[in-house]
Amino acid sequence: MFKKILIANRGEIAVRVIRACRELGILSVAVFSEADRASLHVRHADEAYPIGPSAAAESYLNIAKVLDAAQRSGADAIHPGYGFLSENAKFARACADAGIKFIGPSASSIEVMGSKTRARQEMEKAGVPFVPGTSRGLESPEQAEQVAAKIGYPVMLKAAAGGGGKGMRLVHTREQLRPALEEARSEAQRAFGDAEVYLEKALVRPRHIEMQVLADEHGNTVYLGERECSIQRRHQKVLEESPSPMVDPDLRRRMGEVAVRVAKAAGYSNAGTVEFLVEQPKNFYFLEMNTRLQVEHPVTELPTGLDLVHLQIRIAAGEKLPFAQNEVVIRGHAIECRIYAEDPDNHYYPSPGKITLLREPSGPGIRHDTGIYEGWSVPIEYDPLLAKLIGFGADRPQAIARLSRALGEYFVGGIKTNLSLFERILNDRDFQAGNVDTGFLDRLLQVPPAGREPGDAKIAAIAAGLFAALDSSTSPPSHLAPGSNGGNGPGNSSESSHWKRAARTEALS
Repeated sequence: MFKKILIANRGEIAVRVIRACRELGILSVAVFSEADRASLHVRHADEAYPIGPSAAAESYLNIAKVLDAAQRSGADAIHPGYGFLSENAKFARACADAGIKFIGPSASSIEVMGSKTRARQEMEKAGVPFVPGTSRGLESPEQAEQVAAKIGYPVMLKAAAGGGGKGMRLVHTREQLRPALEEARSEAQRAFGDAEVYLEKALVRPRHIEMQVLADEHGNTVYLGERECSIQRRHQKVLEESPSPMVDPDLRRRMGEVAVRVAKAAGYSNAGTVEFLVEQPKNFYFLEMNTRLQVEHPVTELPTGLDLVHLQIRIAAGEKLPFAQNEVVIRGHAIECRIYAEDPDNHYYPSPGKITLLREPSGPGIRHDTGIYEGWSVPIEYDPLLAKLIGFGADRPQAIARLSRALGEYFVGGIKTNLSLFERILNDRDFQAGNVDTGFLDRLLQVPPAGREPGDAKIAAIAAGLFAALDSSTSPPSHLAPGSNGGNGPGNSSESSHWKRAARTEALS
C-alpha cells in the first residue's frame, strides 16, 4: 500500500480523497494555487504545497509543477480527482516516467477513450451499439450536409476532445448546419485546443444513463449499476440518482455487460464510467467513456455499500478486486444535488464572494461532500461547484423526502446558490413519477416558480431598505437609550434586537 498520496485537485473532491487516505492510514498531500491558500482541502491535508498563480493553466493544469510537488513531498502516488489533469494522457505518462503511480487508467487507455471519434471507431470494432453518425471528424461542411441528409435531422455536432457541453450544437435544419459547424469548431478549439468535430443523430427526448465500471490490473472487470443523469442544464449534469427509475434488472444486465465490453476493449483498469443515451422502448447507445472518478460517484457508493475511492487506491496498489459480479448488490436509492455558487435569478451566472453564514444539513440518510466553510471566499477562477448533497433512503420516495428536508436546512449566506432549483425539481410531479429526459430541466425552467411573481425581488429589496431606514431614524441617541448609562457600560441597549433582525430576515427570505 502507498505511504503518501498527492491529490492533484481542489475543492470537495480533494477533501473526499484526503478523507479516504486517512481511513486507509495513508498520508495526504494537497497542492494549492494562490486563490486556494485558505481552502478546506489545504486545511485537511497532512502536507500542502503551493503550485503557482490562481490561473489553472499556471497551477492545477501545470504538469511540471504538480510533479515537482509530488517529488518534493515524497509522494509515491497521485490521485487526480475529476477535471483538471484527470483525463490527461500526458500527465498519466509523466507520472509513470517519474516513478509515481497514477491512480487511474493507463495513458494508452485514456488516449483511446479520450477522443470521442477514436472511441467510436474502437466500439465499432467491438460491436458496441452507438448513435448513428460519423466515427471520424468532419472534413468539410459538404460532408456534414451529406451525412445529416442521410441519417435525418435533427443532428448533434460534438467536439471530439470535448465534454461539459463545450463544442456541442443541436441542428434542426440544413440552413443551420454550416454556421453551427463553424461555431462548434471554434468553441472546441478554444476549450480543448482541438477543433475536430463529428456529427451524430440527435435522439428525441432521450435519457442519459451511465454505468459505473471497476477493473483491476489482473483482468477482472465488473459493473456496479447505473446512474440516471438526465437532469441537465446546457448539457451539464445537475442532479443524479441511482438506480434509474426506468431501468429494470434485464436492462441493467444488458447495459452492464456492454459497459464491461467497452472497458475491456480499451484495456481499462481502475474506476471508469460508460455513458449511454437510452430511448424508448429501452434501446441504448454508447455515448462515451469517462476515464476517471465521476462527480456523482456517491450515488453509486450508497446503494452498493462500496467505497470507490478506497477501491481506486487499492487497485492502483496492485490488489485484485475483492468481489465478483454476482456479489454486487444494490439496496435503496440515492439522489445527489450539485450545489453551485451561481445566481438562479441572473441566468445562473457564477456568484463568487465570502460565505458569511453557513448552515449545513444533516440527519438520517444525508451525506454532504463539501469543500467550503463559513468565512471562506469562493474564488471566481474555477468551476463554481461548492458541495454535493446526497439523500439516501430505502426507496426513491424516502430518498426524495430526506433530500427535500435537508434542502430546507441548508443555508449559504453572502453568495447566491442554486439551492432553490432543487426544491423545484424535487416537487415536480414528472420528476416524482420518474418521467425525465435530457430536456426535462429546460422545460421546467421555462415555467415561472409557483407562488412567485416577477416583482417579488424588487418588493423585498424596497422593504429591506425601508427597514434599514427605520432602524437608523427611530433609534434614540445612545445617551438617551434606556439603561444606556450615558452610552457606556454593560447596560447599553442601543443595538436593535437580534430577535427582531432574525424575524425580518426570515420574513424577507
